[in-house]
Amino acid sequence: MRQRRSIFGALLTAAVAVSGVVAVATAGQVTAAPAGGYLHTAGNKIVDSTGATVRLTGINWFGMETDNKTFHGLWSNRSWKQQLDQMAQLGYNTLRVPFSNDALKPGATASGVNDYVNPDLTGLSPLQILDKVVDYAGQKGMRIILDRHRPTSAGQSALWYTATVPESTWINDWKMLAERYKGNTTVIGADLHNEPHAEGTNPNATGACWGCGVVERDWRLAAERAGNAILSVQPNWLIFVEGVSCPSGGLSDTWDNDPSNDEDCGWWGGNLSKAGQFPVRLSVPNRLVYSPHEYATSVFEQKWFNAPDFPANMPAIWDKYWGYLYKSGTAPLMMGEFGSTLANPKDKVWLENLMAYTGKGVDGISFTYWSWNPNSGDTGGIVGDDWTTVNQAKQSILQPYLIPPTGGGTTTTTTTTTTTTSNGNGSGACKAVWRQDNAWQGGFQGSLTVTNSATAAANPWKVVFTLPAGVTIGSGWNGTFSQSGTTVTVTAPSYAPSLAPGASVSLGFTANGTASAPSGVTLGGAACTA
Repeated sequence: MRQRRSIFGALLTAAVAVSGVVAVATAGQVTAAPAGGYLHTAGNKIVDSTGATVRLTGINWFGMETDNKTFHGLWSNRSWKQQLDQMAQLGYNTLRVPFSNDALKPGATASGVNDYVNPDLTGLSPLQILDKVVDYAGQKGMRIILDRHRPTSAGQSALWYTATVPESTWINDWKMLAERYKGNTTVIGADLHNEPHAEGTNPNATGACWGCGVVERDWRLAAERAGNAILSVQPNWLIFVEGVSCPSGGLSDTWDNDPSNDEDCGWWGGNLSKAGQFPVRLSVPNRLVYSPHEYATSVFEQKWFNAPDFPANMPAIWDKYWGYLYKSGTAPLMMGEFGSTLANPKDKVWLENLMAYTGKGVDGISFTYWSWNPNSGDTGGIVGDDWTTVNQAKQSILQPYLIPPTGGGTTTTTTTTTTTTSNGNGSGACKAVWRQDNAWQGGFQGSLTVTNSATAAANPWKVVFTLPAGVTIGSGWNGTFSQSGTTVTVTAPSYAPSLAPGASVSLGFTANGTASAPSGVTLGGAACTA
């Protein structure tokens, strides 16, 4: 049983050649949405309006479910747009947004926002801030899943309702959100309630059960009621339904000497073992996605982590709790939460094996990693306490499974220069493109995309470039950055050492100093010059 983790425009076209290597222009944002429109299901796949398979490879950005009632990290020295830019740059195509019903109340106020860094959020309500995130995420080609994480900001609940937040409020708030974002294809669905779980000791259970038939406790029946209410307003949304922890809804009495009561329980929200027998029935077909949660020892040391055959035992456990739904073609899966601090070496093994279980490419199981935030007490985040530096140990494991967002994004005018010189790995050429994504007082963010146009792979690849004096790298991703004076060297990560002919690597980074384009770019020791 897992415990909660949280600790606290005008278009500009100014192309400027830089050292004969690249030219760059910045551009105003244009409202856009992810390609393919609304999503639906087909067997165990999520597909878009054209029938193309879509894999959601996303991240959780929490805070709207807490007392702040808005995204955490807005207090940092990075703007909300810079954080979304970095998520997209790293390859996260979906954002799962936890919220509580408190944040939706009339008069709700957002706190913990750095007005200097985020002047465009000053005085906005939680929902108005969410509107801006939805709009900009759509411009990046990202999709949004809304997650009813808690009834109130005080904490999670075993059931979908409490004494102060009745089922009617839960459903009516969902209908309000469905109406608010109706027609906006960036928002693709509703994760109905976060981590329903067991409470009380059997046979006097008071927690969420699956298929028990007790209206007040049967999560499967409640998911049908809420899901169908949402679909009556917005029939195009996907309905994400999590599991429970113990199908009975109660904890076993280990002292009663009755083995029939000692059922097999899993993570909060992670047990979908009864969904095959008691499926969720929605009024609109092809809208159901089951969404299990899965964690490692930094959250709780489940018995299977100490099994003598770990990690070979894990696929059978995943099959039992939720994987069978995917493997049988019953429904798609989207792991709504999974994560770890990776402090225990077992957790690294667990994460590597879990990702392998999901499969690579567009046909793999969808997921949203927990979390972007560094202030998740028992998992940490993808970024560190500065809300900028990437935890490369985690990112390196996830990276091969990420499918970057497409179909949205900004309108950017960019001039590139190709070369005809050797890249140090055979005859051929390389191409370098610089894009400045953001700039702020004292710093900027951008990406340098280097393409191997040679006939041979660069293995391992290495990119070197120069920045003006006084400009220093703050953080970088998709490679290992080091700097000596004005020279920056980026070496290949262990998970992707080779840059094949025709392949590109996008080296994203933030820097301190006046916004400047890299110059003197080389790949494998050969200059990418005109």
